[in-house]
Amino acid sequence: MREPAPYIGRFAPSPTGPLHFGSLLAAVASYLEARQRGGQWLVRVEDIDPPREQPGASELIIATLEHYGFEWDGPIIYQSQSDIEHRAALRRLADDGLAYPCSCSRRDLAEAPRGPLGTIYPGTCRNGCDATETAIRLRTSNESLTFDDELQGTQSQRLESESGDFVTLRRDGLVAYHLAVVVDDYLQGVTHIVRGIDLMDSTLRQIWVQQKLGYPTPRYSHIPVALHEDGRKLSKVSGASGILPDQVAATLVAALQSLGQKPPESLVGASVNDIWAWALANWNMNLLRGQVAISTLPSTLAGDKNPLR
Repeated sequence: MREPAPYIGRFAPSPTGPLHFGSLLAAVASYLEARQRGGQWLVRVEDIDPPREQPGASELIIATLEHYGFEWDGPIIYQSQSDIEHRAALRRLADDGLAYPCSCSRRDLAEAPRGPLGTIYPGTCRNGCDATETAIRLRTSNESLTFDDELQGTQSQRLESESGDFVTLRRDGLVAYHLAVVVDDYLQGVTHIVRGIDLMDSTLRQIWVQQKLGYPTPRYSHIPVALHEDGRKLSKVSGASGILPDQVAATLVAALQSLGQKPPESLVGASVNDIWAWALANWNMNLLRGQVAISTLPSTLAGDKNPLR
């Protein structure tokens, strides 16, 4: 009988700003799930979009993780280090007739229908284009693609009609996220992915890439997204500020509360080691089953400054 694959989880922040509370929730949930299941927890900095990155963000994110007591396995990996492997995967898809050049700009697609992931590509360049400046898209089909999320249940989508062929290489020559993240998860042997539900709609695209490249599909668990007080998703785009370095215990306890874990009030005054010890002994990700949104931490802990400014 074949031994089950070891549990390998990961946390993969983008260096587009400091670590905010919503990202901390994903880090805490993925870390505790990996540790409780006797697995590894990897950290990968997804630095493949230089125009969106902030100078010093990578260093700040890593320092914050250290300050909050996270311990990862092996060296930190930077996604840009895998550029050769990303482009080799692109060539494989093209050689298999699955990828094609596309000259369509956003203006060209302004009248195209929209779905949960934005514009549904109408297939304009599927049969060829003669432009010199192009992106590369991956062909999809209209078969029903399905996976079982460990927290949110069965998810399915018909990619061709609900999102269309999607970009794997951008017009500016940068490898697109959906391809890079699949290749890197495969290279690192990732078996389980715990992340925010805001990435749920991207998962089936990534599973499609995995299937076309012959990669195994990890198990996915999408935790509920944290919200601002006004109901908007907590994110760098919506102005979420970095978590504070001088309120580690209170912020970690608030994260556990947001993740449904019911930590005792006494933990607020405890050491970081004691908080993690309690969290590891009591972690139960199933308490998040079916939840899609959670309130964010108290405003007194949210911070009012971007550490990079």
